[in-house]
Amino acid sequence: MLKVGLIGCGFMGTMHANCWKALSDRAEVVAVADVRPEKAEELAALFGAKIYSDGKDLIENEKLDVIDICLPTYLHEKYAVMAMKADANVFVEKPMCRTKEEAQNLVKVQKETGKLLQVGQVIRFWDEYVWLKKVIDEGKYGKLTSATFKRMSPRPTWGWENWLHVPEKSGGMALDLHVHDIDYIRYILGEPKKIQVVGNEHADGLNEYIMSTYIYDDNVIATAEGAWNFPENFRFSMSFCVRFEKATVCHDSGIGEFVVYLENGEKEVPVIEKQFEGSAGSGNISSLGGYYNELRYFTDLIADPTLPQIASVTEGARSVELALDGIAMAKGNK
Repeated sequence: MLKVGLIGCGFMGTMHANCWKALSDRAEVVAVADVRPEKAEELAALFGAKIYSDGKDLIENEKLDVIDICLPTYLHEKYAVMAMKADANVFVEKPMCRTKEEAQNLVKVQKETGKLLQVGQVIRFWDEYVWLKKVIDEGKYGKLTSATFKRMSPRPTWGWENWLHVPEKSGGMALDLHVHDIDYIRYILGEPKKIQVVGNEHADGLNEYIMSTYIYDDNVIATAEGAWNFPENFRFSMSFCVRFEKATVCHDSGIGEFVVYLENGEKEVPVIEKQFEGSAGSGNISSLGGYYNELRYFTDLIADPTLPQIASVTEGARSVELALDGIAMAKGNK
């Protein structure tokens, strides 16, 4: 049974806690930490876990197999380094960190300590996206010729002390939200030959809309559009439309669409056997499925380190770099 410490008991920490609860046959949360006592108490009650007011105290006083970091982005590197040096495997939420320098330091410390560090690039584990990766790799519908990915959200209001709206702390929409799709594009297609980015910002310097175009050999083009500048009552949605030689595959979480349009005029609805369908209960995500999948996989990886690491520290670092480069390119295109 893996002993888990959870640092950060807010929006994402609550989602992870519920996933760990569902994984009680292989892991147990024995300690939680948050500066807000009421948040820590709420999640500790799910497990009978010990409570700490600071993640540093948790790391120094508990002997743990896993430390799960669900803190604001600008705190990720600090606590992940402490956790690895304390001989714990680390799961850190996306984006892996706030700066390129922090990303490279995490790569360095992971190599020095030899501990596992998995990044919460959850779309790599989201059922519909896992299915898409599989059909791409198998060539089921022929060659991929173009792809469009979108992630649209109201401006987030759930962050502790409004940290998501402070560019120095969150990196804005491009690093917090758009990073999902640029990470996934690179996951399925590899490094692009050319990148083009446009976007705009709120008056406070916070990037809130971005369009990234990744160009590959044979004129394969993938675009990712991200925004979190919509009204509070706007329905969050993530979607993709991928064109193959023999079919077009479209998915939209907002309307529940998942369809394969075949070249012969017929349609197919893919059947996906989901590992877990628990409800998130808050925020803009309706299901915990992808979060459960990635944490379950992390426990599998700890049990068998020879498994391929799907969302490694080096992959997380590259996604941070691409997001930050995109922000700079968007500014340069003004």
